[in-house]
Amino acid sequence: MATIRRWENSMEIMMWVKIAKPESTSNTEFFEVWRKESVAAIEALHAGAIKNIWKVAGKYEVIAVMEVNSGDELDAIIHSLPIWTLGYAHIVPEMNWTPLRSYENWSKQLTELAKG
Repeated sequence: MATIRRWENSMEIMMWVKIAKPESTSNTEFFEVWRKESVAAIEALHAGAIKNIWKVAGKYEVIAVMEVNSGDELDAIIHSLPIWTLGYAHIVPEMNWTPLRSYENWSKQLTELAKG
């Protein structure tokens, strides 16, 4: 996993990933790749690079919240994941990123917006 540096202007993002098992891939191969990915994810969680991560119950989907400093860092993180480095990016047909904002900061801005 790429090294994460915390800057004052970093942003939390929510990552949502859909994972699909290709018909040509055995269950053993598919779940072994995902196992390797999970090891990297848990290491990143313990290192603080990922704030939290969940597997969606009943689906091959993962949601994580992480903090990044730039789009460049985000690309570096994605391309350092085992699914990419091992050549299995095709099992991720969909990946979405949503920037997150502190609700406390939004509440402060609402005070200003409400003034007109």
